[in-house]
Amino acid sequence: MKRVSQLTALALLCGLASFSSLAADMPNAMTLSQLQAQHGTPVDTRASAIYNGWPQTLSGPSGHEPAALNLSAAWLDAMSDEQIALWAKQHQLSPSSAIALYGNARDNQAVRARLEKAGFHSVSLLSDALQTPERLQRLPHFEQLVYPQWIHQLQQGKPVVAAPEGDWKVIEAAWGAPKFYLLNHIPGAGYIDTNEVESEPLWNKVSDDKLKAMLAKHGIRHDTTVILYGRDVYAAARVAQIMLYAGVKDVRLLDGGWKAWSDANLPVERGTPAKVMPAPDFGTPIPGQPQLMVDMTQARGMLHRQDASLVSIRSWPEFIGETSGYSYIKPKGDIAGARWGHAGSDATHMEDFHNPDGTMRTADDIATMWKRWNILPEQQVAFYCGTGWRASEAFMYARAMGWKKAAVYDGGWYEWSSHPQNPVSTGERGPDSAR
Repeated sequence: MKRVSQLTALALLCGLASFSSLAADMPNAMTLSQLQAQHGTPVDTRASAIYNGWPQTLSGPSGHEPAALNLSAAWLDAMSDEQIALWAKQHQLSPSSAIALYGNARDNQAVRARLEKAGFHSVSLLSDALQTPERLQRLPHFEQLVYPQWIHQLQQGKPVVAAPEGDWKVIEAAWGAPKFYLLNHIPGAGYIDTNEVESEPLWNKVSDDKLKAMLAKHGIRHDTTVILYGRDVYAAARVAQIMLYAGVKDVRLLDGGWKAWSDANLPVERGTPAKVMPAPDFGTPIPGQPQLMVDMTQARGMLHRQDASLVSIRSWPEFIGETSGYSYIKPKGDIAGARWGHAGSDATHMEDFHNPDGTMRTADDIATMWKRWNILPEQQVAFYCGTGWRASEAFMYARAMGWKKAAVYDGGWYEWSSHPQNPVSTGERGPDSAR
């Protein structure tokens, strides 16, 4: 069986409460300039979608305070004290660090209590948070990672920020028959089996002609906004990346996948997908964005360059050759000269890219992780994994982060390792090995 794992992010309550700063009425409040004078750190206690740039109201502020970290109060139940301490260590916070929180009053109090329990005693409130819109920072393309309440409001016909310009569809993506979909899914969602976009023997994308037929079958044109979600985020990401390659202009992911919808306690539906009216024509030649996929020859040409990175989105045990990661891939090791882009604990996890609720980690965290291996936004970057799923999730995050020259090496380790002449590395190694 190809892939059967489910999104393993821990559960959380993902409510988007409206922001109301009561810092002026509470002790230990300071302005951003005062915090910066102490070399302190602002911490945003709101949900990651709001931190990334989604405004909580149609005319509300968008983004987060400069250099703010995100520690959503909604994550706290899913984080042990050790995980709180690890989060602080990863962000170079010490017990004496000045920290100023902002969000709604209840969230601030909850985060403050956990930080103080963890030994942080210089925790205050940011009194002027979100009051100067021009200084706020946001994910360059936050709209490409939607959140559950946005979909729900869109479905209800309510006005939403970053609304689709024309027709739109919500679609669940998974491997094989829709067994979980039949039990519960987002109301009105269609279903795409990943076998419709990739095929054996190497699980590369199907031909352009088959892509055209698949898109037509699901009523998708180049100007249809497609909102994808999955029980596994990377299944939806795989379909999303291939749709973008084909030329669908506006493809979005539900950040955190089905788990985010379920945790938001929004309506669900049972049963088979509704019948879809096929699209008579895609409306533009396929592929519309061929540069989003690289082949093996192109991937080989990206090795050992400072202006390019071939990036392995595989677990460390896969990267150093302890395991291939897959029952159906026998060779172990990784592409010699590739840079390690992180992934998770094994071939079915992506914890390195996820918050405790399974949503995307902050762009700053991901960029910092990649920079250690000389993976930089100005480079030509191609992500790969075993067969394309994890690579596609990393690609979708890079795209939301504004990386303009990101692609996926579709063949990945499965294709590369099937050609004995290709260079392979095993064993412990660091960033210098890819120079």
